[in-house]
Amino acid sequence: MTDTAPTVLEKRDPSADGLDARLVVERPSFRLDVTLTAAPGDVVALLGPNGAGKTTALRALAGLVPLSEGHLRLDGAELERIPPERRPVGVVFQDYLLFPHLTALDNVAFGPRCHGVSKAEARAQAARWLERMGLAGHAGAKPRRLSGGQAQRVALARALATHPRLLLLDEPLAALDARTRLEVRAQLRRHLADFEAVAVLVTHDPLDAMVLADRLVVIEDGQVVQEGTPGHIARHPRTDYIAHLIGLNLYQGQAEGHTVRLSAGPEITTTEELTGPVFVTFPPTAVTLYRDRPAGTSARNLWECEVAGMETHGDQIRADLTGEISLAAGLTTVAAAELGLHPGARVWATVKAAQTHAYPA
Repeated sequence: MTDTAPTVLEKRDPSADGLDARLVVERPSFRLDVTLTAAPGDVVALLGPNGAGKTTALRALAGLVPLSEGHLRLDGAELERIPPERRPVGVVFQDYLLFPHLTALDNVAFGPRCHGVSKAEARAQAARWLERMGLAGHAGAKPRRLSGGQAQRVALARALATHPRLLLLDEPLAALDARTRLEVRAQLRRHLADFEAVAVLVTHDPLDAMVLADRLVVIEDGQVVQEGTPGHIARHPRTDYIAHLIGLNLYQGQAEGHTVRLSAGPEITTTEELTGPVFVTFPPTAVTLYRDRPAGTSARNLWECEVAGMETHGDQIRADLTGEISLAAGLTTVAAAELGLHPGARVWATVKAAQTHAYPA
């Protein structure tokens, strides 16, 4: 252990490594009650709509928001008893918060200096971190001379230079343009893969979460509504927010064999044979639209709908439909033009049973 390690690590219980937290924060019109556990080496992403409590949870982990009740243990130590500045926690803020008057080298050296390391040794450690980040040639640059991607890596190096046992990242890629984001996301994934302690990141971007995290924790209205691996959640969404995030139509109903009667709406035929409460999903691209009722179609699911709205999604048109069933349909611009789609147009929507997925609710 280096001499930059905070005092709390001296009190570690080796049998309880990792994060064990129940974060309860009471406010006049909001209550956060979230349980988080993670082992060393885990990268956990907190996902949720605006106002769900993600940032409040992250600030509670950092000690910037006091807990109303619950607990916060890291490697067996009770963090609530330790001042935030002495906790083994590193934070990368959304806008990085680099000191504008310091060079990249001195920004990174700041943490070790705060833990009593000599100026020369702190600068030597900072130089090594900048080299690891591919920024050795920018050590003397001040933040205003750095690109967004470079500033993000300096902020990450500054957080890691204190050898934290918990790394917190608040929307770490949000300030980057699309091209830089792609490159920095890949770099950040490599750095997180090498990080031996717990990392928790807040993001609203499902791609960031899927690429960077080993496990997702979805928060809505201050509560955990679903958690699991990215693959599991992408395959088994349990709320409208999650389904919309990953681009699926989601329904809930009662299954009897291959037929699911929706809570509000018609029946959906599926390939899975189930009994009892279930969810059913299918992607917008599984929906085929017709202006007239199709004759001879093999699709078991056929509904009459009305186009409520249309918008561009990448190289596709996304049509929102209401009527017998509410759903999103994805189609090419050419197909939308040939169908003469517009808000208010009546259409028939079909989905083959083989393109649906049903699972227990």
